[in-house]
Amino acid sequence: MKIPFNDLRARYLAHQKEIDEAVQRVLASGWYILGREVEAFEAEFAAYCGAAGCVGVNSGTDALYLALRACGVGPGDEVVTVAHTAVATVAAIRMAGATPVLVDINPQTYTMSPTALAEAITPATRAVIPVHLYGHPADMDAICAAAKECFIIEDCAQAHGAQYKGRPVGSFGDLACYSFYPTKNLGALGDGGAVTGNDLNLLEKVRLLREYGWRPPARYISQVEGVNSRLDELQAAILRVRLRHLDEENERRRRLAALYNELLPNTLQKPVEQPDCRHVYHLYVVQHPERERLRGRLTEEGIGTAIHYPAPVHLQPAYQNGAMRALALPVTERAAHEVLSLPMHAMLSEVQVCQVVEAVCAALD
Repeated sequence: MKIPFNDLRARYLAHQKEIDEAVQRVLASGWYILGREVEAFEAEFAAYCGAAGCVGVNSGTDALYLALRACGVGPGDEVVTVAHTAVATVAAIRMAGATPVLVDINPQTYTMSPTALAEAITPATRAVIPVHLYGHPADMDAICAAAKECFIIEDCAQAHGAQYKGRPVGSFGDLACYSFYPTKNLGALGDGGAVTGNDLNLLEKVRLLREYGWRPPARYISQVEGVNSRLDELQAAILRVRLRHLDEENERRRRLAALYNELLPNTLQKPVEQPDCRHVYHLYVVQHPERERLRGRLTEEGIGTAIHYPAPVHLQPAYQNGAMRALALPVTERAAHEVLSLPMHAMLSEVQVCQVVEAVCAALD
């Protein structure tokens, strides 16, 4: 591709010296699982998020699963979330044994509709998972008001550094879950995730669950039935480097998004930033009824694109077994047929953005 959708190698090279030094530090230490690097990253990331604590885990999916477990969510419980999300959000609910209830989204931000949420809540609803999709915060005031009797677990996998009314996303619910998959705004060089929050009791439950229910120093004695979901020292050390550059890279994404917004034609539905929100543009997503024609033309021009997401979770083959409940989802289903993600990452140049815009304009003529 002339302009790839993402460029993970360029991102590594931008901070190669710092990352290499961090990796060598871990290799020389002789300690590779749940050591000083993980402890340091947990403290630094909690401070960044304005949280009382952080627990590093194996992935964003595990973060959601363990957060649900810590809240006591299990069989017989319903968890309300959206169908327009990475399937991991729903997979985690099923891993916990609960029933996903899927609601529609806001057509401008692609995040959970508070009105649809209010209509979905029943006496069986134990938790709600709003997703801060594409880097834009969900409407947390309205969501918290609608779900005041439920646990609220924020899915922040695509929103590291995003803010809602001056506060970091992740600071509104009972727990917040992050992914550090390499493509994320805060990405490792492998899998990784974390749970943050201000309820130290819930965080201690997550900490127990991530390693077989062991409570140090009583290793090998399980206090609860836990799992193996540990953030390793190498990834933690790399994340400590990347965290130092996160705000700078988010600002770069915001500048590139502003340039896209200025130059792209209004025949496309472009991303919005709602008042009192800080969008960090994990993805730059446009919407057009002739999405496939547009994507094909961009591919011919050597411009990488992606679709986030081509099929809502409730229409995917794995979830046709009656193990979930989906309300009317017209906005979700339309978005699945029309959304297109254009190149967006911190190493993208303004010249490349202009080239993408030129190709889009030519394709839509």
